[in-house]
Amino acid sequence: MKPAKLHCWVLGWFSVALCGWCTSDKFTQSDNHPHTWKKLYLAHHWPVTVCKMSANDCEHPPEYWTIHGLWPDKTEECNRTWHFNVTEIKDILSDMRHYWPDVLHSSLNRTQFWKHEWEKHGTCAATLPVLNSQKKYFGKALELYHHIDLNSCLLKAGIKPSSSYYEMTAIKEALTRFYGVTPKIQCLPPEEGEKAQTIGQIEFCFTKELQLRNCTVQNGESKPMPADLKLGNEELSVCSDTLPTYYPSQVQYHK
Repeated sequence: MKPAKLHCWVLGWFSVALCGWCTSDKFTQSDNHPHTWKKLYLAHHWPVTVCKMSANDCEHPPEYWTIHGLWPDKTEECNRTWHFNVTEIKDILSDMRHYWPDVLHSSLNRTQFWKHEWEKHGTCAATLPVLNSQKKYFGKALELYHHIDLNSCLLKAGIKPSSSYYEMTAIKEALTRFYGVTPKIQCLPPEEGEKAQTIGQIEFCFTKELQLRNCTVQNGESKPMPADLKLGNEELSVCSDTLPTYYPSQVQYHK
């Protein structure tokens, strides 16, 4: 074989091998890459309970469920170089402040909460084209929040903040009946001397096609991520079906 032909043959073989290696690597990443995820959690939290968990002074927390975050199910901080830039969501700032407020810090100019959510969760959700920018990520979360309309659903079911206790099974049944899927509900466990848990967070799960699905773990899926809400020594956990459930109407600080 002439040198020129041999050179071309070697280059051609190397290109084929490289292409095959790339394809193999891409296939491996799609199945096992640490940034792979299967579902999204849209987390709503009850501001009164968030304030109860914090040592900060919460003045006049919203009296409606607000957004905590939009989270892929098993990955965090996928791109630490993709920093939050508030100018990218300037067109939706009014809605962000109302429906996705920093409950613990009421300053309108404070963006640290959104920065945290984007850098921890948004950079992972951005593997979906519909979520691949900060405006798309926050905007889609707002859209899903309005679609779920949790506040109206609870009111229609007769579940509203009260000094009386609810049965957790009744809350679950009402939500499942209304949405056709099983959400994840989290509570503050009873403190010493208390008999009731306090409802704090309700999460709805979505497929990558942004269709509602059950939050229960299916065969082949990893266990869901932690509650992602821990303030001081207080932490949410999945609500007990057997404990009475408190849905507080106002903040009751620790004595």
